[in-house]
Amino acid sequence: MSKLIWLGNLIVLGLSLPFTVGSLVYIKTPSRVPGAGQKEASVTIARGTFVVKVKPQASANDGVDRMSIDKQFQGDLQGSSKVEMLAVSTNVKNSAGYVAMEIVTGTLNGRTGTFALQHSGTMSRGTPQLSVTVVPDSGTGELKGLSGRMSIEIAEGKHSYEFEYSIAVAAP
Repeated sequence: MSKLIWLGNLIVLGLSLPFTVGSLVYIKTPSRVPGAGQKEASVTIARGTFVVKVKPQASANDGVDRMSIDKQFQGDLQGSSKVEMLAVSTNVKNSAGYVAMEIVTGTLNGRTGTFALQHSGTMSRGTPQLSVTVVPDSGTGELKGLSGRMSIEIAEGKHSYEFEYSIAVAAP
């Protein structure tokens, strides 16, 4: 079962921190509609693991916590990413939210390029919700036309991902 990590004033997804609260809720979103001159490829599932390095950033004492995160992916996705995250907690215990943007560079099942992931997570009194989706039209190189969503699981201190994706290809 996937976990959302709670650390003081922050919700951090995919990090091995001292304790967890609740389980991740995967938000299903509709597949991307292919653009003009494209057809949708079949959906593929990529699986693997990743490690993270967290660097807290200076805060403006405005109630928003900032973090920079480096990830290294193994498995069907081989590569690295840079993440910028903002998080806000409330005065209500176990209620908070975070957003993050992630730029991934690597090889996905033999296709090389870059793409962006958008994270949006909330915890409402201990009940988490999470969405991690590919930013439309962010794919480059052999990943041009990429769409999809990623789920993250933490079990026994190990981080893993499942990435449901498709790549729209030019229509013949």
